[in-house]
Amino acid sequence: MTLSTKARAKKARARKALILLGATAITPVAMPAVAQDVVDLNAIRIQSDAAQDLLGNTEITEEELEDRNPQTMADVFAGETEVTASGGAPIAQKVFVHGVEESLLSVTIDGARQNKAAFHHAGNVLIDPTLLKRVEVSSGLAPADEGPGALAGSIAYETKDARDLLQPGDTFGGRASIGYSSNSNTFHRSLTLYGQQGGFEYLLSGTKATGDDYKDGSGTQMIGTGAGLSNYVAKFAYTSDTGKRLEFSADYTEDAGYRAGQAGGAGNYIRPDFANVRGNVIPVWAVSTRRSFNFTYTDEAPEGIWAPVLQLSYNEQELEGDIVTEGINTSLSGKVQNDFMIGNGILSAGVDFFHDTAEGTGLANTGTASKETLNNIGVFAQMRQDVSDRLSLSYGVRADFQEFSTPDGQTFRDGGVSVNASADFVLTENLSLNIGAASVWGGYELSEASLINTSAGASTFTPWTYSSITASRANNARVGLRYESGNWVADGALFYTQIRNAPYLFSGDRSNSPTITSRGLDASLRYSTGAGYVQANYTYAKVQLDGAQIGTTDYYWGRPMGHIFGLSAAFEVADGLTLGGTAEIALDNNEGASTLPGYEVLNVFASYTPKQYDNVEVRLDVRNVFDQTYTRRSADGMGFGPVTPLTEPGRTIALMVTTKF
Repeated sequence: MTLSTKARAKKARARKALILLGATAITPVAMPAVAQDVVDLNAIRIQSDAAQDLLGNTEITEEELEDRNPQTMADVFAGETEVTASGGAPIAQKVFVHGVEESLLSVTIDGARQNKAAFHHAGNVLIDPTLLKRVEVSSGLAPADEGPGALAGSIAYETKDARDLLQPGDTFGGRASIGYSSNSNTFHRSLTLYGQQGGFEYLLSGTKATGDDYKDGSGTQMIGTGAGLSNYVAKFAYTSDTGKRLEFSADYTEDAGYRAGQAGGAGNYIRPDFANVRGNVIPVWAVSTRRSFNFTYTDEAPEGIWAPVLQLSYNEQELEGDIVTEGINTSLSGKVQNDFMIGNGILSAGVDFFHDTAEGTGLANTGTASKETLNNIGVFAQMRQDVSDRLSLSYGVRADFQEFSTPDGQTFRDGGVSVNASADFVLTENLSLNIGAASVWGGYELSEASLINTSAGASTFTPWTYSSITASRANNARVGLRYESGNWVADGALFYTQIRNAPYLFSGDRSNSPTITSRGLDASLRYSTGAGYVQANYTYAKVQLDGAQIGTTDYYWGRPMGHIFGLSAAFEVADGLTLGGTAEIALDNNEGASTLPGYEVLNVFASYTPKQYDNVEVRLDVRNVFDQTYTRRSADGMGFGPVTPLTEPGRTIALMVTTKF
């Protein structure tokens, strides 16, 4: 149901297979004609952007990313309300969908499965947003071909290739940028080189950000928030004259620096998600790294019934934080998939697998059994089709089989079936109804790597108990209406997500498996013209843990959201000059034991490309224009007595210059 990168590729391949291509080229190299009947499947309405938006499948487009100029993951989702991200240094940033943490979603980068981080005070997936091309988020209604473990949906990050950046007719190009942010004296610089010769293409990129701890709106310096991000990417691809494409990519991302910490018995424990803990915050050197390798084969000009996709990926996420709270997570994953053109639709079917590990590497784990392993094999099929002029459907099923191995030599095996269905029904010329439901088997989950077989203080060896571990399952539903007229689009939808036997990942007793629910309303209103757009979003999400409002330190589960409003806009007001901005407004949340204060924050930007130097862009950002002192609603520790939550940067003026050559 998600209009994911994979779904877009499927539509493109299906259309290319069924339309008389003639001399049309789908890649920079010429493609041969495909003599078949003209049957255009690109109009499957359930796959349209409008239908997907109403079904809770949010897309952050390349244009929107350029408008937001993201330096952090919070910037990526600025102006959105279904999706929020916490702040601080990259090591601490987490993403939430309707208040449910991303560890309960399927997360991929260029289709490659990502494992989570090693410690609950650290973020789950370390990403540098510099090369992001698109982000697609499914809130709840994950299709069968989106992969295993999509209890509350999925997040698919797609990065740019050489052919996304090359100008028509060029065989070589580059992009360099340098930027400065006033609040934290942060310097951001990046260099990307790319080229193409015949069917071969390559991309090499490096990014570096360094700076001091930032100050919030009151002038208080937040310990451990100074920039220390490095990212290096290499991509290579070959596309044959017949459309067979091989891609290989390698990605290394690191966040390193002194982060907020807390003194303990055996050492110092990192707390980069807090401003202070019991008044004894200290700087602790911490390093978070992600290493990823990805190989993909696709056929971009399929003939007959074969439109295959083969992928094999490996990634590591490692955390080093003094001599304790250290660990490493790995994931080896792959899939074989084919898209079958059947009647008036596309059937995507195949098999996938993953082999994930979590292993503690800190002081308490030395010489002890501290490694867990989780294996999964899945088979899936997802059908997308137009049944009539008014009705379009997407429905699918997948079966997963898992084996979970514990440090004490136990092995648990289980399996389950996941089903989903959604429909787009045209009521009138301007009004459509969308409805969908999914039941997802999540299975087991790896424990938090840094704490496996340790006590709560992470300083002594204490064997964990696994005997009552249970498999998780989620039930999701969504229904909404969409109205389109001229330049205006309005929609609203009710959503519901329930996750039973949610995994408890940092406890010595893995039998604790609560129920998490998120229910509420999404609404949006958008006005678009050729010069730009303005959009208003609203989400109310009531997130509960076993029937009570979820807490702000319920790690790997979720955070309390409440009422959130988002605004985004960008208009080209003159030749080469674009003005725009984003805003987020959160109302007070009084549903729990303590009130979570509301806030209003506004960001604006101006981007200028001189007519005589069209390869240069000068951009000025003013973030937190009114210098508000606030804590983002998705932050950790709000309303929790021993903790001073992390406040966000005060007014920040940033200048960036980018040149293409």
